[in-house]
Amino acid sequence: MRLIKLEQPNCNPCKMVSNYLNEVGVKYETVDVTQKPEVAAQFEVMGVPVTILLNEQGEEVKRSIGFKSNELDELVREVV
Repeated sequence: MRLIKLEQPNCNPCKMVSNYLNEVGVKYETVDVTQKPEVAAQFEVMGVPVTILLNEQGEEVKRSIGFKSNELDELVREVV
């Protein structure tokens, strides 16, 4: 399982999610949707931040939209 976080530069909620994930010590990939809009389209992301848990085949398992620590905790438990 792996986490990806879709974000935009200067997005405060995006920074909050990054800080949270860094604090709990989980590895994740960051995708700037302004640089890679095709990734946002692939995952049908309409707003950021979105944190997505992917399985080994790269398929979405769960997602968290915005900064919701309880939802992020669920995703982190799946990765750790």
